[in-house]
Amino acid sequence: MLPETIVPTGDATALLPTGTKVPPITVIGTEAIRGTFDEKCLQQAINSRLAPGVTDLVLNPDAHCGYGAPVGCVLVSPSHVYPGPVGVDIKCSMSLLQLDLPADQIIDRPTRRAIINAICERTPTGAGRGQRHAKKSRFVDETLGRQAVIEGASESVCTQLGIPPEWATRCEDSFHVGHDGTADALGQRLQGHLDGGFFRNFADKINQLGSYGGGNHFGECEVVQIADNDRARTAAEVFGLRDGKVAFLSHCGSRGIGHNLASGQFKSLQAKFENWSIPLPGEDRELVYAPLGTPEADAYLDDMALGANFATINHLLINALVLEAFQEVIPGVTGELVYFISHNIARQEIVGNRLSWVHRKGSTRAFPGGHPALKGTLYESTGHPILLPGNPQAGSCVMVADDGAALSCYSVNHGAGRVLGRKRAIRELDQRSIDQSFDEQDILTNCRTYPKDEAPAAYKDFNEVLRSVNQAGLATEVARLKARFVIKDGDQADD
Repeated sequence: MLPETIVPTGDATALLPTGTKVPPITVIGTEAIRGTFDEKCLQQAINSRLAPGVTDLVLNPDAHCGYGAPVGCVLVSPSHVYPGPVGVDIKCSMSLLQLDLPADQIIDRPTRRAIINAICERTPTGAGRGQRHAKKSRFVDETLGRQAVIEGASESVCTQLGIPPEWATRCEDSFHVGHDGTADALGQRLQGHLDGGFFRNFADKINQLGSYGGGNHFGECEVVQIADNDRARTAAEVFGLRDGKVAFLSHCGSRGIGHNLASGQFKSLQAKFENWSIPLPGEDRELVYAPLGTPEADAYLDDMALGANFATINHLLINALVLEAFQEVIPGVTGELVYFISHNIARQEIVGNRLSWVHRKGSTRAFPGGHPALKGTLYESTGHPILLPGNPQAGSCVMVADDGAALSCYSVNHGAGRVLGRKRAIRELDQRSIDQSFDEQDILTNCRTYPKDEAPAAYKDFNEVLRSVNQAGLATEVARLKARFVIKDGDQADD
């Protein structure tokens, strides 16, 4: 049972007591948002906060029940790594491609439908689907696939895949290294997996590079609307955003590679906890952990890095293919990556003057201008772009962190967050009303029927979520993104 209810400390901030002498959990959200946190979500947060080595835990406004730890949380530990507060989709991320294309060029529905078809010919959707399902895709052989998961967005990998190498400078992390700070550790770990039969279908998994997968992953054609203030205009100029022009927002992760790696880690650690009779935090098998410096921690960090490198190349390749699709339909269009940022990753950062592993699960890094980690980057003075998907009808958002983000360990939410579970959404929402709402707002999709469990009504009020972030002093809106069409896991539709 929960020890106490959430205690408000401001209009959009609160504390959740742990019921012990351990300091409380930081909660970000207005009263309306706090009402969306169910008992299981809060209990998962408390279990995570009380776990060994954890020094901080933050619940963001999009938080909801997840695997072990809530989706929408930040967990900090200087001494342990936790697979649960990263999740099974290692480095699930957002990326945004800015096109030099005025919005009026895609008003025409047949033009948008042609672009949808051109994208789907290059970037397949659906669980298990890879490049063999897309006739204009990029084939990635096993040799290049190995190089990609070991090196990430190196110049060599990008060049071979037709990805502009300069896009690597617009990534939160363009590559990840092994537990010892080297790529060699990743090469050895990958070879061990291949020799041991862990990746019996490695070639098939590699050919998922450049694909979205299923679930809540998507590609979305947007029109950029920059906020009407000097700070937003300055940040937009640094970010490369263009008011009134078309952009493309993508959400996906490490596909089958990441899922296999994460699932293998959970099984391995759970078996060790059982064999050694180690008590589980909150008696939750999904909250297994490993102390830093142990073989188990090293193995997890290596596997996480392999999955993260796959996710990085997956996103960059998708953006290259999307740009190619636009150019097929509208010759002469150019595009540049705005940013690529993760919301399912553990990174080493300074928290409270200590080097710690910051686990972000459904949570986005938010470094403001002047943060030491941004020194020497494009974003040193402004802070980096924060990409927050809402839903196609409410829009999505580009934000920039404020100094107050220190309260949340320099993190914000990763989107709107679910308010209806998938089964409940499928049971309760009306398919005809969903499809009609998209038609009324002139938003096209590649789906014959839009997935009920991904309908806007299945998610929290995005404007209230953004209001929570702003009122808590974490971040400020730079631009709103208005959807013109959506690529989801669904059968292609005829217009």
